[in-house]
Amino acid sequence: MKTPPEAASVPLTDAEIVDAGRRVLRLEGRAISRLAQTLGPEFAEAVRRLATCRGRVLVSGVGKSGVIGKKLAGTLTSVGIPSFFLHPVEALHGDLGLVTSDDIAVLLSYSGETLELLRLLEWLHRLGVPSMAITGARDTTLARYSQVVLAVGPLREASPDGILPTTSTTVMLSMCDALAVAVMQCKGITEAVLSRLHPAGSIGRKLLRVAQVMHTGDDVPRVLLGTPLVRAVQEMSRKGFGCTVVVDADDRVVGIYTDGDLRRTLERQGSVEGLTIDVVLTPRPKTVRPDDLAVDALRLMEKFKITALVVIDEEGRLQGLVHIHDLWRLQMF
Repeated sequence: MKTPPEAASVPLTDAEIVDAGRRVLRLEGRAISRLAQTLGPEFAEAVRRLATCRGRVLVSGVGKSGVIGKKLAGTLTSVGIPSFFLHPVEALHGDLGLVTSDDIAVLLSYSGETLELLRLLEWLHRLGVPSMAITGARDTTLARYSQVVLAVGPLREASPDGILPTTSTTVMLSMCDALAVAVMQCKGITEAVLSRLHPAGSIGRKLLRVAQVMHTGDDVPRVLLGTPLVRAVQEMSRKGFGCTVVVDADDRVVGIYTDGDLRRTLERQGSVEGLTIDVVLTPRPKTVRPDDLAVDALRLMEKFKITALVVIDEEGRLQGLVHIHDLWRLQMF
């Protein structure tokens, strides 16, 4: 058996290599922009069908389209839409047992003439499973026999020979992302839902609320207005947060006193004896609410170069304390 001849290497300058990359990105970018302009009622219908599906969304495709289909199934599942990828060949060898008439099929093929996918489509129709096609044109076989058609072409592939799937796969992937996000919005899937669906990983960490990471109760350093500064410093030392919150008789936050404030007090006064917290506290400290995102609390602390935030309710009462070290450990970025 003869081995295929090796392609001759073409010497390119750095500028030519960069130009080649830019050409691909511009071509694919223009294709996505055109696709955005062509979205219409059929896209809305596709989204509503997916959002109201009583069963699961099965996604299928072959080759590069299959890879994109797996991404779509994974994205839908991650936002609470039960989905799975069904390989068309495996389906015809027993995996059709996974399919029910309550399901809906999303079939991906740019050519719309992929034989394996058309055979699967025939059996899906026999099982009473409605289908939608993501394909290049509306006159393909796949499009003609699907209830909803999302056509992403015609377009020009970005490879020099115009054959290698490049632009077509990019726009199909973009269409799938648009579907998933629109379905998510149509079903009213909130950040709270995403947080429950992503308890681990960066998404889950970024969706954590302050209430989930703050210190509460006796762990929070606090002193009343009028407290001797010596006792306030002792409270700071016991709790180990480098600060103490100052509250009034109704537990409303009126200020904060930090290690930095203590150093400045000693520089000015030379001692803490005879002083009360009222005359040295920092009023109107930076605060957050329990329902705020923890990642926003971290950004606030980094912006103002502080290590702790006071957590309050709508009436300004103390609810807890969140420390920057707790958020750094979560590795939210």
